[in-house]
Amino acid sequence: MAKLFEEFELKGVHFKNRIVMAPMCMYQSDKEDGHVTDWHRVHYPTRAVGGVGLIITEATAVQPIGRISSRDLGIWDDAHIDGQAEIVRLMKANGAKTGIQLAHAGRKATVDGDIQAPSAIAFNDQYKTPTAMTAEEIDETVQAFRDGAIRAKKAGFDVIEIHAAHGYLINQFLSPLTNKRTDEYGGSSENRYRLLRRILDEVNAVWSGPLFVRISAEDYADGGMSPGQYVEMTQWMKQQNVDLIDVSSGAVVPAKIPVYPGYQVNFAETIKKQTPIATGAVGLITEPRHAEEILQNGRADFIFLARELLRNPYWAYTAATELGADIEAPVPYERGWI
Repeated sequence: MAKLFEEFELKGVHFKNRIVMAPMCMYQSDKEDGHVTDWHRVHYPTRAVGGVGLIITEATAVQPIGRISSRDLGIWDDAHIDGQAEIVRLMKANGAKTGIQLAHAGRKATVDGDIQAPSAIAFNDQYKTPTAMTAEEIDETVQAFRDGAIRAKKAGFDVIEIHAAHGYLINQFLSPLTNKRTDEYGGSSENRYRLLRRILDEVNAVWSGPLFVRISAEDYADGGMSPGQYVEMTQWMKQQNVDLIDVSSGAVVPAKIPVYPGYQVNFAETIKKQTPIATGAVGLITEPRHAEEILQNGRADFIFLARELLRNPYWAYTAATELGADIEAPVPYERGWI
């Protein structure tokens, strides 16, 4: 059996293969209220039918001020639970495990009104200048992540991922490029990690399932974070009951990123071997044999696919055919893969 289709288990949750749909914003909450729409009811279950082992839904805001856009999904209100539970039910009914990414955009929020960040520094000229968060606002945000985890549990998700990447709020605290604070949340790596530490503690208090964290392992800028520096933090994450690091990179500051197939895999390999902890590899992984090489050589434990699953929701069946793996398709689709 190809390793891509080997089973995996974390905290009693059984994954039928190593294929993960990475979170991708859909911007389809058209009433700008954070609620699930028909788009989500079709989009996510389609990938479950397509054989994906774990589907992590898009960045879901724990506070209205933390939305990347006004059309993002939300988990800041109990009224969001029923819609989230519906897409969970539809994904599980079609064979996938389900994850939610809890997120706060920080200075990269594009909603009306003031936005917040560790320091009052805009991302670029196209973004608003945020206000530096007060201690009280930090406390409220930590509580919002806890409340979001409670709602995610009520909705029936199997996995929670904390979004600490791509230049959003937690990433802004972690990186010295965006965190210029002089209080207990700034300066040393321990202080910059403090917000994430508090969030993980609060989530762990209400959640016992698999817990992932997505990081941007490389800032691509002088004075920024690198995979080697992140090892220290991922060791802390492991101590805090985190099961897997979803290893992405970039976007905390404007930077030129060298992009090529698998350009972030080395980062996942570094984190996996030096922490050590399970990792997910993501970033222009499109070919089944490339995915298989990553797993066979122990460079990561899961393959996170993003845009490739927009192009081909049934990529898992294509991969199974190419790799000679025998997997089950839904009965109505069997004739297409014989």
